[in-house]
Amino acid sequence: MVHQQSSRPRLSPASDTEDIVTLLAPRLAHFAGVARTEHVTRAAREMNVPQSTLSRAMVRLEEDLGVDLFARRGRTVSLTTAGRAFLASVERALAEIERAADEVRADADPTTGKVAFGFLHTMGAETVPGLLHAFRADHPRVRFSLVQNYGEAMLERLRAGELDLCLTSPVPDAPDLVARRLDEQKLRLVVPADHRLATRRRVRLAEAAEETFVTLEPGYGLRRITDDLCREAGFKPRVAFEGEEAETLRGLVAAGLGVALLPPPAVARPGVVELTVTAPRAAREIGVAWLEGRPDTPPVAAFKKFLLSRRGNLLPT
Repeated sequence: MVHQQSSRPRLSPASDTEDIVTLLAPRLAHFAGVARTEHVTRAAREMNVPQSTLSRAMVRLEEDLGVDLFARRGRTVSLTTAGRAFLASVERALAEIERAADEVRADADPTTGKVAFGFLHTMGAETVPGLLHAFRADHPRVRFSLVQNYGEAMLERLRAGELDLCLTSPVPDAPDLVARRLDEQKLRLVVPADHRLATRRRVRLAEAAEETFVTLEPGYGLRRITDDLCREAGFKPRVAFEGEEAETLRGLVAAGLGVALLPPPAVARPGVVELTVTAPRAAREIGVAWLEGRPDTPPVAAFKKFLLSRRGNLLPT
């Protein structure tokens, strides 16, 4: 087979990588098929491609690369040294593409697919395990990739496509997100067991105006709620310690290092007393959020429907 001189310019080594990939990628499977059979007619039959189309594709591939990949004898071909080297890389690339396709199909499978689910640290001990247990009663083989983080970090991971859904507080209000309120969780003023307020069952938050507070770091939803509630009670909290996890804050309170506004613990902690706050109303809304306009895979759609069905009944009683 004699190559016709083409007026189409060859790719030079300086060509943009994206242009090279766009040009060559559709022909790689054809090249691998011809290289495997070493026969154009047989390869065309196996790949259900017209022989003339396959022959032209191989010629154009060589022209674009500027390298002879085949030695031709009629319809029989054999790989050149350059062709063998190219084939090894092409087979690795095609295998990786096949692996990636298998992976995304598996993740979208209605029965065995995967959900990337984010939630607040305070929901990890009891709420989320209970939710997953209930969901898997009807979907026993759905897999989960679980991420615990604070609200803003999870929303950024939603936007980056790393999460499908997240439970967060406060419920976000952003044009690129969809959010639904699911439940409300009361917050308590947690004080050391030997604190002056420890004998009380209820307290107005203003009564803690002179106390030292331990809180989550700025950026956490619960920190924002704490600051807002203290402001509503007429004071700015004096913060001595900032942390990243509610149970660590309880430990600091037990050690006598301050007081904290926290949701109820999964397990009662010794050394602290948890007081109902009567004024202002101390609670946080819990909601589920997802990215606006992103199509759901069947397992994500099923879990989203499940979470929405738990509205008003999300948290353990």
